[in-house]
Amino acid sequence: MINIEPSKNLVKLPSYLFTTIDKSKREAYDKNLDVIDLGMGNPDLPTPDHIVDRLCDTVKHHHNTHRYPQAKGMPKFRKVITKWMEKRFGVTLDSENEVLALIGSKEGIGHLCMSYLDPGDYVLIGDPSYPVYFNGALLAGARIHFMPLLEEKSFLPDFTKIPEEIAQKAKIMFLNYPNNPTAAVVEDNNFWKEAIKFCKKYNILLISDNAYSELTFGSYKASSIFEFPGAKDVALEFYSFSKTFNMAGWRLGWVCGAKKLIYPIEKFKSFLDYGSPTFMQLAGVAALSEEQNCVREIAAIYEKRMKNMSSGLRKIGWRARETKGTMYIWVGLPDCLIKDGSIAIAERLIKETGVVVSPGRAFGEHGEGYVRMSLVTHNRRFHDALLRISKFTKMYKI
Repeated sequence: MINIEPSKNLVKLPSYLFTTIDKSKREAYDKNLDVIDLGMGNPDLPTPDHIVDRLCDTVKHHHNTHRYPQAKGMPKFRKVITKWMEKRFGVTLDSENEVLALIGSKEGIGHLCMSYLDPGDYVLIGDPSYPVYFNGALLAGARIHFMPLLEEKSFLPDFTKIPEEIAQKAKIMFLNYPNNPTAAVVEDNNFWKEAIKFCKKYNILLISDNAYSELTFGSYKASSIFEFPGAKDVALEFYSFSKTFNMAGWRLGWVCGAKKLIYPIEKFKSFLDYGSPTFMQLAGVAALSEEQNCVREIAAIYEKRMKNMSSGLRKIGWRARETKGTMYIWVGLPDCLIKDGSIAIAERLIKETGVVVSPGRAFGEHGEGYVRMSLVTHNRRFHDALLRISKFTKMYKI
């Protein structure tokens, strides 16, 4: 066997969060534990029928869609995206130059990092945050400045706390609201205006990851960055079908923004992939062009789960607040558990109860003291999960 090492940047990365969790889950299954998986944000609800029907019909009857797709996305797909953006946000985009199809937004964000970052460049990332932001940056050889997302600040970064020397060197800033993992939302749109102003001042590419824009509750509606003046000069925005339409395994999304800013990603992707399959894009057309009642129904299910689970957790001493969006709740550990740390508690929960959660520390230093619970199991199972978590907590209070 040859003696060859992987790239130094790859070696620097820790084990991927969900790979570690999956290992503990497999051990729980091996012990015949009844596992309730609230770990990965992997929708348990089915993809709406009209989207599935469109895919099946296309694959069966339109054999030309089995051929290589257009790397930037078929024109019909990009046009329906611009129509959806205009209807949903009042935002006008050029489908030919300002929309790029993605094999899921995670792939797109990873390719963005490789497209823009050189070794030594600085990236501004929230802490805690979705791991692909810092993993993608590290793989590109970039340096990271973490912006603390604190509960007392509504899990929003404070741009005034970014050191001047870091701001001068920064090349990309990642923002993600509604937020994974904290489920925070932006309620004062001055935040977006300040972000645009900051990035213009320091010549920073502002990335708005809007994967959860449609999973919002009650009267709250998420915004697009492009609703605010000057955004097109500095920003790109990413969208995903995964959570909105329960299409996580389909791998489909898009990025939009000014032609000049989007082109490096298009160029990079053209060397590495052929884009999302045409039949998948046509299913995406069906998803976006039909009435969005199915999306509202999906969001309503998550809202009900969120309220029931957060209420139940508060009753047993966990710090869980009601949220206005996403498929997650960000839960503070009770006093009797917090000293052991979120990773240890998550591992014990799996091994002792079969309940899978994501440790907050895996999302960043400021995630310590929390766990993220994904609302992705059958409604009846949340009651079982609460009973197990309650029993687990009482054991540590003794």
